[in-house]
Amino acid sequence: MTWGDDVAHHDPRMVATAVKRLSPLFRESGPYPCEAEGLDLLPDEPVLIVSNHSGGLLIPDVWGLGYVWYTRFGPDRPVHSLAHEMIFKVPQTAKFFARIGVLRASREVAHACLHDHRHDLVVLPGGDKDVFRPYRDRFKVNFGGRKGYAKTALRAGVPIVPVANSGAHETLIVLRSGRRIAKALGLHALVRADVFPVTLSVPWGLSVGPMPNLPVPARFRYRFGAPIRVEDGPVAEPSAARIDELDRRVRGAMQGLLDQLKEETPTIPQRLRHGLRL
Repeated sequence: MTWGDDVAHHDPRMVATAVKRLSPLFRESGPYPCEAEGLDLLPDEPVLIVSNHSGGLLIPDVWGLGYVWYTRFGPDRPVHSLAHEMIFKVPQTAKFFARIGVLRASREVAHACLHDHRHDLVVLPGGDKDVFRPYRDRFKVNFGGRKGYAKTALRAGVPIVPVANSGAHETLIVLRSGRRIAKALGLHALVRADVFPVTLSVPWGLSVGPMPNLPVPARFRYRFGAPIRVEDGPVAEPSAARIDELDRRVRGAMQGLLDQLKEETPTIPQRLRHGLRL
């Protein structure tokens, strides 16, 4: 069996177990309490959820997003996400991630999920460029010029729901993305990676390169925006102009949501003064 290429691999019981085990981390009394606004804006029809990406290799923002989704909707509305093929290289991890709804990142798999099976799907277009963007840019949209998600939504004829999140970039501090280092090492050809970050993290302190870390406690905030609809249903071969326009609308909406979160998030000096976590 090839794990991660079919939504049928999703196991609601495994999802329920994962949510239960994540609860001590993400509930209000945990080290990474999650807040979510705008979930009531989601339509009943399947949507392509497009989010910014933060927090390094452990992707705590994605775990938190899954937690708030299933806490709200339960197992009756499964949500899938696309992930790098590397997590499917090891059979044990491949089976686990496939059973909680993770899919191999490909346009064909994404289209089948949205159009054929009518399930919700999460994509994080910025990938490694976004998850390791410098701390100073944590409230800026960075998709790295990637627009495939817009083509996927147009082909499937589903709305896009932009989701902005903040907090996960507090769990480690990215000083530099290290794109020049990645280019010099030829990482794109080897593992499709375009960054080799310089970070401050626990337990490594100052480190170079993507390293698994112990996330510093932080509050995660998720802001769901209004659906951005595709006017005329599925489009087999959307034009470049339509893809560009949809991408522009999504990035604009997400930047607006991130600007709201920035205004509402205490600065580090404010947190220190008032003893706030985030």
